[in-house]
Amino acid sequence: MSSTKPSPPHRSIAERKGPLLTPRVVKGSLSNAGSDFLHLDIGQAPRGGRAAWLADRLRRAIAERVVPVGARLPATRVLAADLGVSRGVVVEAYQRLMEEGQVAGRGRAGTVVVAAPIPAPPRWPNTGAQPPSTGLGTGGPESATSAATRTTDPAGLFSSAPGPDVFDAFRTAPARIDLTPGVPDLAAFPRAAWLRAERAVLGRLAAPDLGYGDPCGTPTLRRAVAGWLARNRGIGADPAEVIITTGVSQALGLLAQALAADGVTALGVEDPGSLGVRQHLNNWQLDTVPIPVDAAGLRVHELAASNLPAVVLTPAHQFPTGVVLAGGRRRQLADWARAGGLIVEDDYDAEHRYDRPPVPALRATLPEQVCYAGSVSKLLAPALRIGWLLVPRRYRDAVVAAKRNADLGNAVLPQLVLAELITSGALERHLRLLRRRHVRRRDAMIAAVGRHLPGATVHGAAAGLHLTLTLAGEVADTELAAAALARGVKVQPLSWHCQRPYPPGLVLGYAANSVSVIAEGVELLAATG
Repeated sequence: MSSTKPSPPHRSIAERKGPLLTPRVVKGSLSNAGSDFLHLDIGQAPRGGRAAWLADRLRRAIAERVVPVGARLPATRVLAADLGVSRGVVVEAYQRLMEEGQVAGRGRAGTVVVAAPIPAPPRWPNTGAQPPSTGLGTGGPESATSAATRTTDPAGLFSSAPGPDVFDAFRTAPARIDLTPGVPDLAAFPRAAWLRAERAVLGRLAAPDLGYGDPCGTPTLRRAVAGWLARNRGIGADPAEVIITTGVSQALGLLAQALAADGVTALGVEDPGSLGVRQHLNNWQLDTVPIPVDAAGLRVHELAASNLPAVVLTPAHQFPTGVVLAGGRRRQLADWARAGGLIVEDDYDAEHRYDRPPVPALRATLPEQVCYAGSVSKLLAPALRIGWLLVPRRYRDAVVAAKRNADLGNAVLPQLVLAELITSGALERHLRLLRRRHVRRRDAMIAAVGRHLPGATVHGAAAGLHLTLTLAGEVADTELAAAALARGVKVQPLSWHCQRPYPPGLVLGYAANSVSVIAEGVELLAATG
């Protein structure tokens, strides 16, 4: 008898291996493939149009607040598996919403809803027609003012003079395309470089470094800022002169307190000039007297005639017109300052220049006549709340005391990380990347304005993060801004930034949007006419 055991009966792989290799059911082959998320049923999608169908369903859910701002969409692989489609279908649908500015990729945090679209403005009763022309584009003969007065103001932003909370309301007003001026490209924030710098800082941070420090800022950042200003703005400053602030707004507040203690109750501001700066100074009980700006910058002779003791200005890239203070005006201003005047130099976006050579800061040649304020809000992100201030020696003690009383100094860790970015060269590299990107977006906006708004005049294209358009004819720019918002495009009226009569216009930011979104935004803006 053979000792060989009989062979077991033949079994399939699934039988031999058990449940681990049971046949996989492909959901796409089932008739009830779908997702619990929004109860999506891929069977409703037309042939060849699955991505468009999915994007539309998501768009509607966001517009109806079923998926609110801040919510995370399902991972593309998960949703594709649920629907039984290729992952490419879901990726394309998400990409469409990203290009429209409704969602954004957040790395490991997934795809997050960041803005809800505005529904189309209602049609006029009994006619089936859209609201009448505002005259902004190349529309019909109806006057812009009479047409725009019938356009609703969906957020109540433009129906009266801007109040102290107007920018909070403007920031939160929903819009599909946001062309707010002064908003940097937040998607370009150098996350990897910041994390590397943070790890380097934490690796060598001593325990005492985490305690209360100098209210003027950490010595490390003050040295780094002094070097940055020397290289990029021509300012020779001792690190001990640098006061770290939470931004230009705090710098203005600190200066306002020091000036008030010196008996100053009013100072000059550019007109047109930043509404936000004006409001901030008014909040500190300082009167802001308008000094006209023309193609050469501030009219210094009118400043001298006003007998004001101080002036706030943006000489490198005037906001909002974009002009550079001309050489002759700089010399006149220097003479005015040496005769006893004080200059507050708001250098809010001087690093962003494209088609012209750098303009040296006024502080570089007038250290005892100029208070100089800058920040990383336009270079990295406003959320960092880091800026710097240089003041003449006669104001230093008062400003330092005001800073100490305000907050005992900025948070230490972000200061040290920023210092690491500056000293390692990462911030310089980031600036070069931004310049290339901004030029493409600026050129796209100029081209779109040329196509769709041929009657508008463009100002301030050589530098900065925004363009200003002035418009011919009798146009109420607040009504144009309201009509644009009704179509889902957020812009600021130029009149917000004017105290005296000035041609109507709009101020449009381009740094934070892609070329395609910019082109669509300008086209929609022109469609209000």
